[in-house]
Amino acid sequence: MGRDKARIWLALIRIFNGAGGLLAPKWLAKRVSPEPEPNPAAIYAFRLFGVRTVKIGTDLLSGDAAVREHAARAALGIHASDTATAAMLLLRGLVTKRAGIMLTAISALNTFLALKARPPE
Repeated sequence: MGRDKARIWLALIRIFNGAGGLLAPKWLAKRVSPEPEPNPAAIYAFRLFGVRTVKIGTDLLSGDAAVREHAARAALGIHASDTATAAMLLLRGLVTKRAGIMLTAISALNTFLALKARPPE
């Protein structure tokens, strides 16, 4: 997979997932929570995640090459951190097993795409 293709796929996944965080945070929080009702902090966190995720996704598609390059450089650290966080939530039982596996897998895919999309130093 080429750099541009990885960058575009990463942007599309980010925009899709971020829109979910913005438009349906309670629904998403219910899907990952082992409790019947999600914690209000989780709903808030999904909204914050949504804003950040859509912003970085749109930056990856920017017409300005410098903006695209900056977003692509920042993506690897962000996604590696997301992957580690999702894995820790899964291992500690703070999310359902199904949700933890899904979150970790999506974050790991994003980390792989970010690695492929990263511009040369």
